[in-house]
This record gives sequence, structure tokens and C-alpha cells, in this order.
Amino acid sequence: MQGERLPVVSRAALAILLAATLYATSAYAATEKVLLKFDGRDGWQPGGGLIFDSAGNIYGTTAFGGSDDCAYGCGTVFELTPKTGGGWTRKVLHDFNGRDGQQPDAGLVFDAKGNLYGTTQAGGANIYGTVFELSPKAGGAWTEKALHSFNEDGKDGVYPVASLIVDALGNLYGTTGGGGTYGGGIVFELAPKEDGTWTEKILHSFNDDGKDGYASSAGLVLDASGNLYGTTFYGGGGGCNEGNTHGCGTIFELAPNVGGGWTEKILHSFVGNSKDGNYPESSLIFDASGNLYGTTELGGVYEGGTVFELTPGADAHWREAVLHNFNYQNNDGSILDASLIFDASGNLYGTAYSGVDNSGVVFELTPKAGGEWTETALRRFNNRQKDGAFPTASLIFDGAGNLYSTASAGGDPGCGRFGCGTVFEIIP
Repeated sequence: MQGERLPVVSRAALAILLAATLYATSAYAATEKVLLKFDGRDGWQPGGGLIFDSAGNIYGTTAFGGSDDCAYGCGTVFELTPKTGGGWTRKVLHDFNGRDGQQPDAGLVFDAKGNLYGTTQAGGANIYGTVFELSPKAGGAWTEKALHSFNEDGKDGVYPVASLIVDALGNLYGTTGGGGTYGGGIVFELAPKEDGTWTEKILHSFNDDGKDGYASSAGLVLDASGNLYGTTFYGGGGGCNEGNTHGCGTIFELAPNVGGGWTEKILHSFVGNSKDGNYPESSLIFDASGNLYGTTELGGVYEGGTVFELTPGADAHWREAVLHNFNYQNNDGSILDASLIFDASGNLYGTAYSGVDNSGVVFELTPKAGGEWTETALRRFNNRQKDGAFPTASLIFDGAGNLYSTASAGGDPGCGRFGCGTVFEIIP
């Protein structure tokens, strides 16, 4: 299916093939602490990022595990609460049963009232995925509600695999990997109504016509003017050096029109040569100057993926620069699925799915004079039962500058030889 994420086993096999000649190292630039090892009953394969609330609690999702209503469990939403004196208390806020959604593989977002919103890439009333809301109740319980069940009716999207964003009015925006008028996925808006229901509006249907992108598996970002920016995994026209004749992916902008409707503009089409990346799967981020930053899963000089920057020009064109080419034979990681974050000094941080012993890397990119960037591997995952493995999610900071995220495998081996996944902290 278009836009579907590879399961852990398939990605692991790819990583092993890519990194067969790698060697192990014990030199790390930071200390890792495993906060939670999933055991399957509380979730399995956390693929999305984490978020904090104002009290320092952590929230996230797992794609599998929990109840037995699905073959491997339908997935969970979980909370980690810090304990006095150290450690964390885990709590499953919602256990999906398939009818209300299945396989939440993206991170969550809060609204101003403290409600959580997310997507499931399958399940729901029409089996093609949902947008859901979790609302806190007195006593610590949470109530789940499916706001929209996607429907393969020739117009609606199917298989949402990305996180949502919320605007100042409480409207939700997201993407789907498939469906829509042309089958290539959509960009959608969900608007709340006074009676508690939500109305979906399709802002754009992706079209594999040799120009447009398709199969978006990334969330959106909103600028101050109300324009939306995102990536598509495929499309953009031209060939791709991996044999894909439909292009290596795009970066797009959607601008609202006066009087209604939205206009799409392709800001960059990845061509897959040795100077460009292939298959952008992550969301974009802005810097203070309005430049966009993101990652590609593969491609670049060493075919291990890239970090790129897009800069708007005076002629309304955007120019791409590759900041780093990842090299799976040089210990710095490969296969980038997650978006980036900035620190206050302008350094970039991210995760790579594969690494020195095929288990993944947390990295930092530091700008240098002249426009160059230096990459540092802060953590190389190397012990799957004690450590995490195969991170696919973005990082977040706490107030002290520590980094947090999830590893989709590793930890407790109860879910199979790749493990159930972990929540980890990186301490500088």
C-alpha cells in the first residue's frame, strides 16, 4: 500500500544488508538511560515521537501490543510520569481494539484544553485509519473518541501514518499515504463544530502525474502566513537511481486562496543522484530565518540518506543544500526516517535507523564557518536487550537539555528477536 511504513523486521533486514561491513565502537559522546522497556502488554514498536505536558509527563504511542483484539495487539497510547527520587511510572491511557483504530504509528499533539490528538494507520469504521482524540477525565482516566474514519470512496484519503498539527482555532491538519481522487494520498483539515462533531475538508489530492508528489508519510508544518509545508515519499517526475521511474519524492507548499481552496507548489523534487537525497519521510522544520530543514531516508553521496536545507530566494524559488551525507561505512548512521530539532545554539539533532552495528544512531549536526556542518554521533545503539534499536522517531528536549525519544525495537525480547522497543533519554 502506498505510504505504509516498513515493519521493523523488513527495515532491520535492509539495515543489515547496508551495514554488513561495519565495526563496533564503545566511544560515545553522551550517556543513554533507558526509561521504559515495552513488554508487549503495554505496547510494542513505538514508532512515533514523544511529547511533554507542562508537568513533565511524557506521552507517546505504540503501533502494536496491548489488547489481543488484533493479531499482534492493536496498539496503545501511553504516559510516563516521573517518580520522586528517580524512575518513571508507566500507564496505558488507551488500548485500541481495531474498531476505534489500529496501529497508531505517529506522535501525538495537545490542544489548548489538554486533549491529545493522533492518527491510526488502520482500523476504524472503514478499516482505513482514523483521527482520534483522547480527553482527560477526573480521576486520571482518559476517554477516546474517533473524530474521523477514513473511507476509500474515491475522494477521502486512506492510511494516515503521520502526526497531526493544530492551529490557533483548534483545526487539525494531516496527510494520508494513499487514497484521494488519484490514489496518491491527500492533505486534509478537520474542523471542530459546536455539536462536538468534526468536518473533514480535503485541501489537496496528490497526483502521480510526473510532476506532483504522492504517498506522504510525514506531518505538516505551518508558517505565520497560514501556508502548509510537507514532503512526499515518491513523485516529482523523472527517474530515481533505485529504479523508481516515478521520482524520489518532493517538498511541497500549500497556500490558502482568497475565497477558498488551496494552491500547491512543488518547492523541490529529489532526483536521486549522488548529490541529492531519495525518499523524504520526515516532517520539516523552520529556522528563525524561514529556511526549511529535513531528512531523506536514502540517497546522497554514500546512499545512506541526507540532511538538507531549503532556502527561499528573491525569485520565489527555493534552493536546496545538502548539509550532511550519511555513510553507513563511517559510523554516522543511515536510513533517516525522523524529523530534526534545533537547540538554542542552532545545532540540529536527529536519529538514524541504522548504525554502526545495524541498530541506530542519535546524532548532532553543528554549523561551522563557511556553511559547513560537522556531524557527531551522540549515541550508537549496540545492545538490543539492554538498549534500544532502530529509532524511527524525532527527538525532544527537556528543560535541562536532555534528549528523549523512542526506539522501535530492542529492550525486552518478549516480542521476538528484535525486542519490543524502548523509551530512552540521552544526557549530554
